Amino acid sequence: MKNLVVFIPLIPLLAASYIGVLHLFSVLDGEKSERITARMANYAIGLSCLLALALLGTDLFSQNNDVLIVGEWLNVNDLSIQLRFFTHGFSLKLAALFSILLFIVTRFAVNYMHREAGFHRFFFVLSLFSAAMLMLVLSANTVGTFIGWEIAGLCSYLLIGYMYDRQTATQNATRVFITNRIGDAGFVAGIGLGYLWLGNTNWLEMGELANPLSNQQAELCAFCFALAAFVKSAQLPFTPWLARAMEGPTPSSAIFYGSVMIHAGVYLLFLIQPLLAHAPLVSMLIAIVGLFTAIYATVVGLTQTDIKSSLIFATSGQLGLLFLECGLGFWELAIWHLCAHATVRAYQLLTAPSLLVNVANNPIKPVNAYLAKNTRFYTYALQRFWLEPLTDLIIVKPIQNLASDLNYFDRHILDNLMGSPAPAIRAISSLAQAKEQQIGAHLNNNENSFAQGSGFAGKITQWTADILDWFESRFILRGVSKDAIDYGKRLGRICQSCELMLLKPRYLALFVFITLLVAF
Repeated sequence: MKNLVVFIPLIPLLAASYIGVLHLFSVLDGEKSERITARMANYAIGLSCLLALALLGTDLFSQNNDVLIVGEWLNVNDLSIQLRFFTHGFSLKLAALFSILLFIVTRFAVNYMHREAGFHRFFFVLSLFSAAMLMLVLSANTVGTFIGWEIAGLCSYLLIGYMYDRQTATQNATRVFITNRIGDAGFVAGIGLGYLWLGNTNWLEMGELANPLSNQQAELCAFCFALAAFVKSAQLPFTPWLARAMEGPTPSSAIFYGSVMIHAGVYLLFLIQPLLAHAPLVSMLIAIVGLFTAIYATVVGLTQTDIKSSLIFATSGQLGLLFLECGLGFWELAIWHLCAHATVRAYQLLTAPSLLVNVANNPIKPVNAYLAKNTRFYTYALQRFWLEPLTDLIIVKPIQNLASDLNYFDRHILDNLMGSPAPAIRAISSLAQAKEQQIGAHLNNNENSFAQGSGFAGKITQWTADILDWFESRFILRGVSKDAIDYGKRLGRICQSCELMLLKPRYLALFVFITLLVAF
């Protein structure tokens, strides 16, 4: 029975390929083909759900092993990456729960997305996302988990920008996609450090081999994975991207950010649980970040004026509590909390469009008494404490300025040096050439040139001779003249400008990053 685990993510992947290819060639197009697309997507995730439940049933009778090794995917020198799947434990239970939720949302979306222009595109992305999430949960290898992690992030980007003709949708999708790349960098760094120090990329073996690690190594490796979890589950300071993700259709909001993908960061903490046992500082950081996220999301959620924003900040608050539980070591409580929250939040987001009908004639709940009395604090909460603009000011703006400076250096110096060395050297000796023209020496003319040559080596010799001749005539033959004093003052001003530029925040941050990179 454990061999069935391979087909759980594979079947939705085949359905996505079928829908995508036929839609690309206009075989599935328009309202007339909606039934075929809907049936293919529903049958695929429904079959995966049945396989997951069957495998879970055999696991309850202790018929499964921990891991199924399908084969070797990559072998380079000492690096061996196997295609491995969990067939036992919490991963299988979570896969069963997620497959049920995916089936419910897919079935719900058939009527909800009826006659939408992107109907087939939506179900292609949703089927691909189903395969990615089931791969993420079931993979027993860090690389396999990362593949599912990345594909799920791509699907999130595609569905946030579902209405790609609207500027707000495309801007929000791009913002979310870029923000999640920070977490992806942490995930990749964690995989690399795990292989460097433990010589393994399998989750179970990494946990067993974590004992010999030094405190610094365990802390750094755990922090990289924790950073990925912070971003994926929208913890501070990355919380604002979750509100932007509400731009997508309601079914995708429910399954992506209410129940399934948003919990991927919490699930990652479960995978690195043995590593966190050797990293108390990272565990403390996880608890602190979770606590402040829960407080921030609760306060901001009280001031929201639309149902999806209120629900999504409630989701962020519950995720903060999950991180707090994981950081404090309450793993069993976190498991039950995750499963219950995913189920309830999916239902709430799916029923959000009919909220006005469901709450008809119900009295409106008044604003919290403290917020009602403190209008300034209410305004702060309504503006979400300007977390996103502050993040732009502290992180994005310095990086943009650094990129602008590097682009200027590349265009005005590197391009000239690499493309044609002569202009750069002529620019260095431009002052000397001007003086030569004034006194009528014309040393750069062919007939008066100090040295001439052909080819690259000859030109280098010629340019070097011209520079040495200029230096000799200006500084050695004439002694310490007014020109030498002027050049010294100019050099001093240039050095002072460079020093002031290097003291800017973007360069200080760059130097700190390089120092940490070299230190580790």
